[in-house]
Amino acid sequence: QNNDTTYVINFWATWCSPCIEELPYFEALREQYRSDKLRVILVSLDFKSQLQKKVAPFLQKNNIRSTVWLLDEPDANAYIDKVSKEWSGAIPATLILNGKKNVRQFYEKQFSQNELQSIIKPLMKGD
Repeated sequence: QNNDTTYVINFWATWCSPCIEELPYFEALREQYRSDKLRVILVSLDFKSQLQKKVAPFLQKNNIRSTVWLLDEPDANAYIDKVSKEWSGAIPATLILNGKKNVRQFYEKQFSQNELQSIIKPLMKGD
C-alpha cells in the first residue's frame, strides 16, 4: 500500500519466552505513537485450539491492547516465505512496513526496548 502508516507486525506465541519478554516493548510503542500513524499487530503462532484456553487469558492477564491475530495456517511453508525469504520460521520475528516510505524490514530476533525504539523513531519523523 502507498499510505504513510507504519505497521509493526510481531510474530510470537505464548510458549515462546523471548516473545513474552519483548511484548511489553511493542505495547509501549503502541501507546507512545497511538496518535501517530503506527499500528502494532501481534500475530500469534499458537494453535487455534489454544485460543480460548491460553491465548485469550494470556492477553487479558498481561493487559495486551494491541491488535492480535491468530495465524490459522497449519502449513508454515505457506506463510514463511511470504513474510520474508530471510525467515527461518523461528520466533520472535518482526516485520516493519511503510508503503509510502518504501520500508520493508524483517528481523528474526528478540528486541530490547532501545533497539525497537531506535528502528521505529526514524520512521515516525515527517518526510
